[in-house]
Amino acid sequence: METIETSIKGLLLIKNKLFSDNRGGFLKIFNEDFYKDNHLSTDYRECYFSISHKNVIRGMHFQIPPADHEKIVYVSNGAVVDVVVDIRTKSETYGQYCSFELSDTSGEFLYIPKGCAHGFLSLNDNTVVNYIQTSVYNPSCDCGIRYDSFGFEWGVKNPIISDRDLSFPTLSNFKSPF
Repeated sequence: METIETSIKGLLLIKNKLFSDNRGGFLKIFNEDFYKDNHLSTDYRECYFSISHKNVIRGMHFQIPPADHEKIVYVSNGAVVDVVVDIRTKSETYGQYCSFELSDTSGEFLYIPKGCAHGFLSLNDNTVVNYIQTSVYNPSCDCGIRYDSFGFEWGVKNPIISDRDLSFPTLSNFKSPF
């Protein structure tokens, strides 16, 4: 595994070798020693996945304290444009975003720190995005900002977006606790 720093402090792109042979593929997402050696959290509390159709945008999601969390995000089927926005008001990169194309063949995944909003655009039908988090989902701490409120161009004319995600406040109207 190799960590690549991004322009947002604490947001890491992690590259790993995707092993492939005549049976298929194999990718290691978590290794406690590697995470400890790189000062990354190893205390994970919840794991889940979403399945999305092509042109679905999910996001921009996060949990506020006390249920905020570090998050590992990887794609086990299909591909996404994954986007992370820094919503930590005291951060030098507050309001800035990074985007990555993640796929089931890239061997890359994200380590997202507390205080960042996360979302993605599904590039294929049946795209599976997996999440491993350091806190358990808490409905009273569940939050988001609008996907179109921080300057990122998603590159899709008619995205499929949930009513919930459309109801989120804009970044400029969100009072961040981070």
